[in-house]
Order: sequence, then C-alpha cells, then structure tokens
Amino acid sequence: MKFLINRYISFRSLMAGSAIILLATGCTKKFDDYNTSNLATAITLTAAYQHIAMGVINFSGGGDPNSYQLQQNLNADCYSGYFMSQINFNSGNNNLNYALVGGWNGEPFKVGYLDIMRYVAVIRDMGTDKNYPGIWAIAQIIQVEAMSRLTDIYGPAPYSKAGPLPAGATGTPYDSQQDIYNLFFQQLDAATAALKSFIAAGGVGTLPFDFPSMDLIYGGDKSTELQNWLNFANSLRLRLAMRLVKVDGATARTQGEKALDPANGGVITGNTQIPRVTVPSGNFSNPLAAITINWANICIGASIQCYMTGYNDPRLGKYFDKSTDAASAGEYKGIRIGSNVGSFSYGKYSTINFKDGTVPSFNLKTPPVLMTAAEVYFLRAEAALRGWNNAGGTAQQLYEQGINTSFAQWGVTSSTYVNDATSLPDDYTDPLNTANDASLTKKITIMWNDAAGDEEKLQRIITQKWIANFPEGQEAWSEFRRTGYPELFPVVQNNSGGTISSTVQIRRLPFSQNEYNTNNAEVQKAIQLLSKPADNGGTRVWWDLDKPNF
Repeated sequence: MKFLINRYISFRSLMAGSAIILLATGCTKKFDDYNTSNLATAITLTAAYQHIAMGVINFSGGGDPNSYQLQQNLNADCYSGYFMSQINFNSGNNNLNYALVGGWNGEPFKVGYLDIMRYVAVIRDMGTDKNYPGIWAIAQIIQVEAMSRLTDIYGPAPYSKAGPLPAGATGTPYDSQQDIYNLFFQQLDAATAALKSFIAAGGVGTLPFDFPSMDLIYGGDKSTELQNWLNFANSLRLRLAMRLVKVDGATARTQGEKALDPANGGVITGNTQIPRVTVPSGNFSNPLAAITINWANICIGASIQCYMTGYNDPRLGKYFDKSTDAASAGEYKGIRIGSNVGSFSYGKYSTINFKDGTVPSFNLKTPPVLMTAAEVYFLRAEAALRGWNNAGGTAQQLYEQGINTSFAQWGVTSSTYVNDATSLPDDYTDPLNTANDASLTKKITIMWNDAAGDEEKLQRIITQKWIANFPEGQEAWSEFRRTGYPELFPVVQNNSGGTISSTVQIRRLPFSQNEYNTNNAEVQKAIQLLSKPADNGGTRVWWDLDKPNF
C-alpha cells in the first residue's frame, strides 16, 4: 500500500506501509494473538495505550520535545498568558507576535492523527471494542480529550471519516465543529456506559492480561483505576458542555447536567483523581520541563506573573523560579507576549520552578496533568451560577473549594486568600524595555461578592480557574476565548498584517499546510464551515461568539 507520509488523516495507510518503532513493552500474560495489531506487528496493545496517553501533550517521541513545543507551547501556552519564549525564533517573525509560521501550525494536526487517531484505530482493530468494551472505553476517553484540543485549535476537522480513504475517494471530508462536539458526547455516552458495566462485572481483575500496567494515567492503583476513568469522563463532558454555553445553551445544559448527575458516576472531586500521565523510564521526559531545563526555550508570561504577584498568591514559589537577571533579581518576572526578544536578553527571567527551593515542583519526570480537580470545582461553580442541576453547592462554596483544592494540590495554605477583597493584579513593568510596560483595565479582587452581577462572578471564577490550571495552556486559551477572562496583556508587536486584532487577540490557528498540499478540495470546503470564510488567526471557532456571557 502507498506510504502517504503527508496524509495525516489517512493514518492507517501510513501504518500499513511502514514498520512502527514503539515502546518495547508487551502483555505480561503473553496473550499474543490479541496483544498484537494486524496492521503492524511491532505495535502491542501496551504500546498503543501508552502512546495515546503520552500523545495528548505529546512526548511520545521520546527525548525530543520539539513536537510538544510546536503542538502547544509556542501557541496555546503563550496565548493563554502563561508563557513567553526568550528565543528570537524565525528572526523575530513567529507565532508569538502573530506572524504565524506555517511549518509550526500543522503540528497539533499531525499529533492528533498520527499519535492519537492512528493508535486508537490499532486498539480497535485488535478487537478491543467488541471483546473488551470496558478498556475500549478508556481509548475513547483519551481520543475525546486529545481531539477536543485539536478542534478547539482549528475549528472544523476530519473526524467521522478520518482513516483509510474509500476506493475512488480523493480526499477526507472535514466535519463542522458542532458535529464533532456532538460525536464527542456520543462517544462519552458509550464510554461511561461501558465503564459502569465493566466496574459492576468485576473490572480489570476479570481480564486475561494486565491492563493497569498499560495505563500510564490511572494504572498505579487498580482498585480505583476504573472509577477514576469514569470520573474523568464525566468531568471532561462537563468541560466540553461549558464550552457551548454561548452557542448552544440547551445542549450545554443537557450535557452539563448529565455529567453532574450522581447516577452517572460522579466527577473528579479530589487531587488523588487528577489524570496525570506517568513519564516512562528511558528516553522520555515531561516536555515542558525538557524545553525549560534542557533547552532554555521558555519563560513565564507577564500576565500570570502580574496576577499572582498582585494577589500575593502562595503558589508563586511552587509555580515559578525567581528571576536572576540583574535588573529584577530575586523577583518573579515574566515576559510580555510579543516582546522584542531579539534586541533584549530575557533568558534570566522567571521560568517554571525547577531549581528554587528544597524540592522544586518540576523535573524531567514530573507527570503532565490533563485536568485538575480544582478545574472541576470551578466548572461546578459556573454551573451553579447558571442554575444547572446537581452542581453540588452554591457558586461561592464551589469557587472557594476550587481555590482550596488547588492550594492542596500544590502543598500550600493561606488563611486570608479567599477573604482578600483588596489585592489586585499588578501592572506590568519591564526593567529591560519600558516600552513593554502595561496596565490591566478590568482588574478583579479575589473575595466572592454575592451582591455582584453574574458577569463579575464569572470573571472571578474564570480568573481563579486560570490560575489553578497552570501550566496547561490549551484549556486556559480556550476558556479565555470563550469568556474573555481573565484579561490578558495584548501582544506587544502584532505582525499579522491586520488579520488578528491586538485587542481581541488570536482566536485559532490556520489549517495545516500539509492539508492544503494533499487534501485541498476538502480544506476549501472546511473554510466555508468557519464563522467567516477566512483561514487565519483572527477567525473565531464555532463556540467562540462575540456576545456577553449572560
């Protein structure tokens, strides 16, 4: 069969035409006929499950974190206000000042199809969906988690028909984002039903192979493994439901209340249930830590620094290392996005905490986090604010529980933080280049004010959720686009040629250049599915409506 290296969405053609080198782990009970893919004998069930877990925030390539850097760090991580690079990539014309680099913007697409969809297909084609629906459910949940990130980056995407091209077909169609979200909810329906049945029937102990050893996320404790997956699936449904509140409020509420209904198994409520991806031994590393520690390619963003220093946030020293630059030594100092890093040296500004303190928070084996328990409390706080059933408390109670749950996650305490009605985010000052100095205009305090309007309450919820979600920039950028919160410093230099507004900020990435080269007719149709027929960073995705939150 033809080897289609550039046809990412024809992933099974690619697999059949080449040998795939993966993790050298196998089924402990030698269930060989089941544990080996008929598409490529080098792929075991263990390898496939571990590959998709690592592919969500891509470090499945081993020692080279370049894929994650292009998949997420040099776009969403920075657009979320969390990070900014000190490196003058592409002679100063790159994604960080909106001169979007075509060779970078296809990486999330490539990862989605080659590292997620392709390997989920392997798992299915081993007969897992029919023979072991309880563990097939886990592959479905990971697929929804990963591909929801992809569609939130681009908008329309190939989903229902991704895979091998039928005879006579010349391209793979794109689904609208609305259709993709509907498919996500259907897949989560099937996955949660299968998990509940599997748990009732005895769970992983009934399998003829050792599934927990394959599960990098929850496999460390098989007594709670499946329940944790069920809670994650419901929490993921709640996240996706909330994304739709502006564009389809009825579906948002239906799906949100389904996620919150205790009869459906519950959501994540504690930090022991956080989905963390264990970094395997060997040549694998946490990709954010690797590009920080090994490459010195990324620093903290000005926005997250100013919120946390202004709030005197006790998580500061857990999140960040202090600057060692002479002009700001001993301070927490971020870089404003779009700064001129070619003319000024920012390499000593604050990074993630990998060296300060007795036990730094980040090292090369720190498990990446896909969702925090705190995020779920903030989602529930917004659900309560919107009057949804089964939120499990008032908006204030859940808001404060979200803050305290995040504090517990990071091992800090504060007796005053949630009652602080005066502290505000700092203005940004850049001692290296005062042209970058800036002030926020929509500052918000921490303490809940029940007399405030819904918009102000939502601003508090999203601001604290944004702080708690660090360093996961993809979700933070999506929620900023949905709600407008928190207020982020705009890009200093906008090199988009007028396609992206500095005040509205970037809304999506353009489609992959590989797709233009190999699937052009379908890409042209996909452009017509966008909110306006313009494939650029200023075009909003389906759920991103320019209207009030209430």
